[in-house]
Amino acid sequence: MIGLVLAAGAGRRLRPYTDTLPKALVPVDPAGEGTTTVLDIALGNFAAVGLTEAAVVVGYRKEAVYARRAELEDRYGLRITLVDNDRAEEWNNAYSLWCARDVLAEGVILANGDTVHPVSVEQDLLKARGGGRRVILALDTVKTLADEEMKVVCDGSAVRRITKLMDPADATGEYIGVTLIEPEAAADLADALKATYERDPQLYYEDGYQELVNRGFTVDTAPIGDVPWVEIDNHDDLAKGRAIACQY
Repeated sequence: MIGLVLAAGAGRRLRPYTDTLPKALVPVDPAGEGTTTVLDIALGNFAAVGLTEAAVVVGYRKEAVYARRAELEDRYGLRITLVDNDRAEEWNNAYSLWCARDVLAEGVILANGDTVHPVSVEQDLLKARGGGRRVILALDTVKTLADEEMKVVCDGSAVRRITKLMDPADATGEYIGVTLIEPEAAADLADALKATYERDPQLYYEDGYQELVNRGFTVDTAPIGDVPWVEIDNHDDLAKGRAIACQY
């Protein structure tokens, strides 16, 4: 199993940082000097749970990630492969994850390149393995939800519905952007992602998860408990991310 980070996004609401950097390389260290980024946190978490390889899907300002690859490999003891997304500035992340379809065949822990979260999330996903589970989503069942969150309705631990477009009161919890994907799920997931972006290139990879569910594939969840995390979309989120990142 290897780590996988989606880091192709532009993050335009984080300008001026993202004038020259992809969202995953925006500084989250308290001083804003770039000593810690979301990509650093994800790679550090992978190393902490014993992974030795990682892949990063790059697109917007990918040269910044290429420039840091050797440093990141040395810092985290990981062999890092970069996967190019040729449509990162045109299409949404269903296509971005599909670009990593060959990596999925290795079995991955997937982390979004804008989610600041503790290593306990990866640890909880690894503990949830077994019992025929092939795709396991990290789920926050504690947070009070609003319209923008990626909401999930579960039947037991199995996903019945995943979308932003539902009444928050109907949701079991929020998907935080971290998933364990077993090798046995790779072909099914890649096919579902392809169907998703071909239907609408602006769809999310979570819509690919819904496509899997619609096809009768069981997508499971693992609750992460009451832990500090944030998805960084704008400068308010970035301030929260910096306050959280310094706790790790």
